Amino acid sequence: MTTGATVWLTGLPSAGKTTIAHELAGLLRADGHRVEVLDGDEIREFISAGLGFSREDRHTNVQRIGFVAELLARNGVKALVPVIAPYADSRDAVRGRHEANATPYLEIHVATPVEVCSERDVKGLYAKQAAGELTGLTGVDDPYEQPEKPDLRIESQNQTVQESAAAVHALLSERSLL
Repeated sequence: MTTGATVWLTGLPSAGKTTIAHELAGLLRADGHRVEVLDGDEIREFISAGLGFSREDRHTNVQRIGFVAELLARNGVKALVPVIAPYADSRDAVRGRHEANATPYLEIHVATPVEVCSERDVKGLYAKQAAGELTGLTGVDDPYEQPEKPDLRIESQNQTVQESAAAVHALLSERSLL
């Protein structure tokens, strides 16, 4: 039987979460694992449409994603979840659900500094915020509670995407999840 697991990648917008998740997905698929990437933007569009960006709505969104990830992981899929998930209590609730169901869960903090994220600005969010066109940007004018004890902390500005994905792959191996 294939061991499923949830790999939750949290960090600021443009930290590199999704890029690392897709690189890791390629490595895992090459090893014959079943993998799904639950991208936060896609989930918002298809599962959490209608939710805003209030603390309550963000919590609801994270819980929905966590439920889907746990369901996949419980059924032998490696669920890679690149989601900002700015609040510690929301992430803790997702971890708790996984633990209650004896489903492996790894929290990866993609700890890219806001200055680097702002330079990358993949979706133009930082530019819109700076121009006054956007408020509530996580890590700028809305809170981001960094994980205190993640299973792994990646400083993506100091290594390549391949090195970041390899570090997560190594952690999965170390935890006997490959």
